[in-house]
Amino acid sequence: MTHTLLRSLFMAVPAALLASVAPLAHSEEVGSVNTNFHLTGSDRVVVEAYDDPDVAGITCYVSRARTGGIKGTLGIAEDPTEASIACRQVGAIHFNGPVRQQSDVFSERMSLIFKTLHVVRVVDPKRNTLVYLTYSDRVATGSAKNSVTAVPMPAGTAIPVK
Repeated sequence: MTHTLLRSLFMAVPAALLASVAPLAHSEEVGSVNTNFHLTGSDRVVVEAYDDPDVAGITCYVSRARTGGIKGTLGIAEDPTEASIACRQVGAIHFNGPVRQQSDVFSERMSLIFKTLHVVRVVDPKRNTLVYLTYSDRVATGSAKNSVTAVPMPAGTAIPVK
């Protein structure tokens, strides 16, 4: 029985670790530029598109640095904290249901385990606008570096808030 328990733990711990570091959001890389050449992979700035999962017709574009080199190639480098965001209406706005006043709509890891990039959607009901904020955090600390953008709703489109 002890052997079976140990074997189960041996299989479960790596699976849980992989699940904890997997990106929570699906991003599509739109483009990138190299900023520092390395033989094993250049440092670069990437632009990624994220479609808002709760609001059809809104896409957020996030630019951020990606570390190259051996660590970057192996996926163990810690990317810099800076990020910029621009969200735009790219189609007809349709809410899949009521949205929370504030919700973490996208997350993506910036290091193997400890650092995560967040995009938070905040509803501004007075101005009928969706505000998107990006920032990063670590397991123990966060960063004050952030970027914000806003998408006003078309006339006649109310934001359904939970």
